[in-house]
Amino acid sequence: MSWWQSVLLGLIQGLTEFLPVSSSGHLAIGREILGVEASDDLVFEVVVHAATVLATIIVFRRQIWKLLCGLFKFRYNDETDYILKICVSMIPVFVVGMFFKDIVEGLFNSLATVGVALLVTAFLLFFSDRTSAGRKSGTRSARNGISYGQALTVGIGQAFAAVPGLSRSGTTISTGLLCGMKREDVAQFSFLMVLVPILGEAFLDVVGGDMAASSIPALPLILGFLSAFLSGLFACKVMIALVKKARLKWFALYCAIVGMAVLCWCIF
Repeated sequence: MSWWQSVLLGLIQGLTEFLPVSSSGHLAIGREILGVEASDDLVFEVVVHAATVLATIIVFRRQIWKLLCGLFKFRYNDETDYILKICVSMIPVFVVGMFFKDIVEGLFNSLATVGVALLVTAFLLFFSDRTSAGRKSGTRSARNGISYGQALTVGIGQAFAAVPGLSRSGTTISTGLLCGMKREDVAQFSFLMVLVPILGEAFLDVVGGDMAASSIPALPLILGFLSAFLSGLFACKVMIALVKKARLKWFALYCAIVGMAVLCWCIF
């Protein structure tokens, strides 16, 4: 992987991680166009995902600090309740990671899968946007704006989003909206709930020696990290504003167009 390829792929990852258009799907498309080897892409993906996690931490630094301060008061409060709900949301993705990891990794070699999954993402975005349009503020009867049942449901959405082309942010936000959550609540929960799984995956890769076995030079990895981090900061703030203003239908149209284009590429 050259330095300019890493910058482009990092830019793609940073923008698409937070926008509901599937970062994994776009990385697979970008890899195919740029001719990057799949083995290189797996290592690179860990690095750029870490960059977007750092961007998330910076954007939500006040909320994260508040949660940590509340947690170490060692009593059940709003912060403890929120963290426990994040833990509940991680159960489905933990199950997928433990028992279906090989199956999911095999899907990354199929562009046709990406195309179909992008069409599914388009449907979810459009349907949730239309369904939630009638209730401008959603419901907030549960503590912190989300119940344990809603947290588990959104977590199931995140688990399905392991399929390349099925947007994680798009799936979790759509699932939350369909469950009756407020837009600002589901946007924040969607971005915070992914921190632990991604950091855990990166840790396992480092401990397992996958990073040490990488054939990618240090410079492309560093440039890819910086590119993903800077573009991720921008995209995270933009996405929060867009969710609050109910502008998901345009992303649905984009995913539908890209999905159809990918399928046509595979067929012809």
